[in-house]
Amino acid sequence: MLTDSEKALARAVLIHGPISRSALTTRLGLSPASLTRLAKPFLDRGLLVELDDTSDGSVGRPVRPLDVAPGVGRFVGVKLTGEALHAVATDVRASLLDSVSRPLASTAPGDVAAEIARAIDELGLTEPSGVGVSVGGSVRQDRVEYAPFLHWEDVPFAELLEHVVGVPVSLENDLVALAEAERWFGLGRGIPGFTVITIGAGVGYGLVVHGEVVRSREAGLGLGGHLPLSANGPVCQEGHRGCAQAMLSSGSISAQVSASLQRPVEYAEALDLAAAGDPAARAVVDAAADALGRFVALAANLTLQPATVLAGEGMGLFAVAEDRVRSAIDADRDPRADPIQLYVDDTAFTAWARGAAAVAIQAAVDRLRLD
Repeated sequence: MLTDSEKALARAVLIHGPISRSALTTRLGLSPASLTRLAKPFLDRGLLVELDDTSDGSVGRPVRPLDVAPGVGRFVGVKLTGEALHAVATDVRASLLDSVSRPLASTAPGDVAAEIARAIDELGLTEPSGVGVSVGGSVRQDRVEYAPFLHWEDVPFAELLEHVVGVPVSLENDLVALAEAERWFGLGRGIPGFTVITIGAGVGYGLVVHGEVVRSREAGLGLGGHLPLSANGPVCQEGHRGCAQAMLSSGSISAQVSASLQRPVEYAEALDLAAAGDPAARAVVDAAADALGRFVALAANLTLQPATVLAGEGMGLFAVAEDRVRSAIDADRDPRADPIQLYVDDTAFTAWARGAAAVAIQAAVDRLRLD
């Protein structure tokens, strides 16, 4: 296994490469000689490569940046919902190569594992370097403690899936996995601290502080979904009036617009109607936008992290009501505080699946051996 210094080097090049040796010595706190010694086994094994000489603008010899070798790994990320799986094939930096979605006729763990194996075959990866799976629920030590959408409790799913696909499997809560992907490869790369807020079938909340995702078994309990955001809002299934789940979930928004118009209205149509100026839809969407802005401001105020990544399959709300969201943020934020930087990941289920792939990539780095 890699030493801590070797892991730090591998991660730095993976996340920030191509990167010069001088930048690496500064980032890792190493001398040039120590870096040369540390990098040599990676170069010898073909895991890292030196790129062609470039000039960094300073006087002296040109620099030869270090980078991850092309084609060093291929990974699969799978996001599970109660009705479907969404799978992606990625390279070692979680860049999308291909994607596929498959319905789940059954949520029995064995049946889901078989569907994932078929999805991997459909992606054309006969032997990926690793598979990551993310679920909405509580995950601990590669076991699903509780996943309400799948109706699972205490399922050793990583072990089960490894027997089916024959490669290492990493299992994680979907929100933690998404935060890891945004931290390593996505919109949060290089930002030392930020919150992650997701909206869709549910409402999720994650946190990155000092460059690390805050991990807790409670991440999958949906606690952020029940923060009170509106005194006059609808009631969620747990009986909370105006909580994040009641105000922001796609199902609640659809139900409110459907009730107003006296006909079934899906989430996408509700947003389209609001954008077209329909009064009933606009009222519901405006209230949701106010709630989202309040959620963003509350998260920043409590965590002291003035950056937020917005994601999830319900992110069309932001596109329809961005000005309203930003106004609500400002209303609940001290004008002397740092402006909140918003980063919007609108890739829907692809973002969730890339999160699962990122967890598999992280696990692969930890499994590396140089001897």
